[in-house]
Amino acid sequence: MTTVTSSSRATGPETPYALSHLDALESEAVHIFREVAGEFERPVILFSGGKDSIVMLHLALKAFAPAPVPFSLLHVDTGHNFPEVLAYRDRAVARHGLRLHVASVQEYIDAGTLRERPDGTRNPLQTVPLTDAIREHRFDAVFGGGRRDEEKARAKERVFSLRDEFSQWDPRRQRPELWQLYNGRHAPGEHVRVFPLSNWTELDVWQYIARESIELPEIYFAHRRPVFRRGGMWLTAGEWGGPKDDEPVETRLVRYRTVGDMSCTGAVDSDATTLDAVITEIAASRLTERGATRADDKLSEAAMEDRKREGYF
Repeated sequence: MTTVTSSSRATGPETPYALSHLDALESEAVHIFREVAGEFERPVILFSGGKDSIVMLHLALKAFAPAPVPFSLLHVDTGHNFPEVLAYRDRAVARHGLRLHVASVQEYIDAGTLRERPDGTRNPLQTVPLTDAIREHRFDAVFGGGRRDEEKARAKERVFSLRDEFSQWDPRRQRPELWQLYNGRHAPGEHVRVFPLSNWTELDVWQYIARESIELPEIYFAHRRPVFRRGGMWLTAGEWGGPKDDEPVETRLVRYRTVGDMSCTGAVDSDATTLDAVITEIAASRLTERGATRADDKLSEAAMEDRKREGYF
């Protein structure tokens, strides 16, 4: 289904209505949100306060305006999140009158259900709280902000991605999605992960943010921050265990391309303080955002796919 928006423009007598690539991506995402609303009983949007989930929420608001978004939000809080991102999350929830469920990794550690990793990274620990929250609230469709350009395991995943009763992903059970026809059929106990931004790139996301004047947490823009070097990345000091004695802290002008657990999300050197400057920087980059800044994806060649098979995002 193609939606002609106010930003569409005529290009000639044979094609009176032609969508820009951003309009086409927006139209596809809006269609996906409405399709899920029609097919499923208890959808939820994964919302961390990162740029992809912010764009996803913006699209959901557009899809159902002037009515409210018919889904609640779910955040898996590692306990090592950036304060700026959590503050944005809470502002967004209050601004739009949304319901937020928080699954806390710290609570699982305190209860002895999960154990801290030696490296202090909690990203891999999110799987159990996530799957338990899905089971507890009986969510049957879970929106995620994953994009195919981010990582090769995500490139293999469909827009509607079936998960079994243990929330596990089996690539062999991927369904064809010809002509934007999505099959949401699932057995009791199973659910479907839904990725409205699958066909977007990092550059598309930033160009859309600029076009729609979407507010972001300030850490996405260049700022001075105390950081230390580990594994080729600039990490922020925190209670998670960094830095070590041989890792000196220095103040640098940096920004974040992606936002996750502080223990495994690296900053990049940057002087981009505006949307236009960020877009120019990304257009010239030859590294994906996860490849450049996410230590958890560097644990092995199949790190992301292994986590997805276990129930990760």
